[in-house]
This record gives sequence, structure tokens and C-alpha cells, in this order.
Amino acid sequence: MSRRGWLWIAFVVIHVAVAALGFVLPNIPMGDVYLVYEPWARDAVGGGGIPGVSWQWVYPQLAIVPMVLALGFAWIAGSYTIGWAILVTLADALAFALLVGRGRSKGRTLAAIFWLAFILLLGPVGMYRLDGFTVPLALAGCLWLAGRPLIASLLLSAATWMKVWPAALLAAAVIAMRRRLVVVAGALIVTGITVVAVVIAGGGSHVFGFVAGQTGRGLQVEAPVSAFFLWQVVAGAPGALVYYDRDILTFQVAGAGVDAVIAVMTPLLAIAVLGVAALGAVKAWRGAGFAALFPPLAFSLVLAFIVFNKVGSPQFLTWLVAPIAMGLVFDRHRWSWPAAGALAAALLTQLVYPVLYNAVILADSLAVSVLTLRNLVMIALFAWAVVRLARVPGRSRHASLVI
Repeated sequence: MSRRGWLWIAFVVIHVAVAALGFVLPNIPMGDVYLVYEPWARDAVGGGGIPGVSWQWVYPQLAIVPMVLALGFAWIAGSYTIGWAILVTLADALAFALLVGRGRSKGRTLAAIFWLAFILLLGPVGMYRLDGFTVPLALAGCLWLAGRPLIASLLLSAATWMKVWPAALLAAAVIAMRRRLVVVAGALIVTGITVVAVVIAGGGSHVFGFVAGQTGRGLQVEAPVSAFFLWQVVAGAPGALVYYDRDILTFQVAGAGVDAVIAVMTPLLAIAVLGVAALGAVKAWRGAGFAALFPPLAFSLVLAFIVFNKVGSPQFLTWLVAPIAMGLVFDRHRWSWPAAGALAAALLTQLVYPVLYNAVILADSLAVSVLTLRNLVMIALFAWAVVRLARVPGRSRHASLVI
């Protein structure tokens, strides 16, 4: 059997296994799908109101699209949750086919193997979340940037209007590409159509409601910055605790000085992102080629979104797939180590959620240690990415590579 054939067998086996794990592992890792996505989708098609249009929503407005599409697959097994798993698998299959191609490129093959291993190690939270649908869109967009920049920009922009994180990839593309105006045009087209549609539907006051919904959040227990307070809870420090926020539907930390940290995190995130973008812009101005500049710039921006975020949801790890896959496609030797680090972070994340999550929120020292180790790996990856970005040469010998 050909290399491509084995890859597709592994694709099917891993997706079926991960989908099944959602029903086996503790703490209902697929709970968001049937507890929140399904009611939102049924409201949207049944006249009960459209999230982001009829009321302010935590997600950008196009997030409702995959939630509604999953209804079209629910009849297959009589379950919206299985319908969602099928939808994500089909989206993954399209991006996987684009990535693998004819199976002749070693870089593409290694990137495909990395993606499959990552899906398995991260587990069901990577499939049963909105992020799981945006990852294949983002990866396809990245793969098409060099040859079809307008289509790539449309895909990345649509993904951004579902979950904000692909904006990091768009920003990296605008900085790293010579045809940046085409990328900007694609983003403006999708944004314009989305905003106009929402306004016409009567949701003008909610167009950017998802931004306010994020800035007003507390420190989620899994976020790297939360470790300081989480270890205080472990030590029994006065006022330190883990609590459940019923508005955001997540566990957060509290303790002395937490409000000051909450206030500073959003500006700090902005500074980190702007700093990375500025470094990338300097490299682009000095003539760095797309193949050398885009992967470390995209990786740095995505990791800045994670490391400096006061939200630390486990599905955020899926954001690493696209930039690492691009790195492996262009330079598999240099990117093998960060790929291995990302796989380790994925495994640690699955241990944190859903396996040890009850122990984490109870501030068990072993579980908190696993979470802390995962966050340290993420910080180390961010440091590697920034150093790699700083070392990108002005005139790269890889600058002429295309994919």
C-alpha cells in the first residue's frame, strides 16, 4: 500500500477513536456540543433567535454556521453530538487531502503525521469544540497563501469570524507576503459581508459584542497566568480559591491582587502581539521570504494569544496545528523539535482535561503540577518561536519555495 493510503487509514482510525473517547472519558468533554451548540443551532433555525444577532454573543457571528451545519448530519445516528463529530471529520478530511497531496513530499507527509498524532494526543476536546472546525479552514488557508492568496484570505477570514484566533494567521500573512493587498482585500470582503448581513438582520448593536465578552472575563484556571493563584489555592492561602462563573460557564481563580492582574492581561496581550508583529515587519522589510518568515511569525503570534491570555481553554492547543504544519512543510528538520514539544503539550492537556480536571479544580497538587508543566511547555515554545523569528535572515535561501 502507498504512503498516502496508510495516512488515510490512520486518519479514519484516529478520528473514530477520538470521537468515541468523547463518550468514554470523564467530565463530558463533548458537553459543549449538546449543552450549548445544539440549543443555539436549533434556536437559529427554529425562530428562537440568532446568537450574535438577536443578542450579544461570546463568539463572532459566523460561529453559528458550523453549529447549524451539524444539524444536517444529526439524522445519521440520531444525535447532534455525532453529527458534529462527522462535520469536523469531513472538514479535517478536506484539509488533510490538501495537505497530503499526492503523498510524495516528505515535508507534507511529516506534517500530516504530526497533525494526526496531535489529534490523538489532544483527545476529544480538540474535536468537540468550535476550534476543531476552524483548524482545517485555517490550515487550508495557510496552504493556499502562496498560490491562491485571495481564496486563502477568504478562508482565514471566515474562520476568524467563527473564532478570533485565525486573525493571528491573517496578520502573519499580511506581514510576510508580497501580495499582502490581496490578503487584505479578502479579509475586507468577508468582514464587509458579515457586518452588513448582521446589520440588515437587526443585530447592528451586537456586531462586535464578542470583543466585550472576552475583555470582561476573569482568570480561567488553565491560563498560564493563573498558576500563581492556583498554587496559592494548593497552599491554602487566605482568599485564594477556584470558583465557577455561571455567566462564562468556566472555572476561574481568585486571590489577593487578582483584579489587578485581570486588568493588565488584555493590554499585556496586545503588547506581546504588537511586539511580535513589529519584529516580523522588520524581517519582511529586510527582504525575508515567505517560506522562512511566515511559519515562525504565525507560530509566535498564535502562542502570544495563548501564553498572554487570561483564558486558557484546552482547545486552544489546536491553534498550534496550522503554523507547525507549515513549518514542517517548508523546513521539516528545523521544525521537528517544536512539533515534538507541541505533541507533549497536547498529551499534557488531555491529562488536564478531561482526565484530571476534577482534581485540578479541587487544587490537587499532582494535577496542578501537570497543568503547570503544560503551561511551561507553551512558554518554552513561545520563546523558541520568537528566537526563531529573530533569526530569520533578510534574504533567505528558502525564499523561492512554493507549496
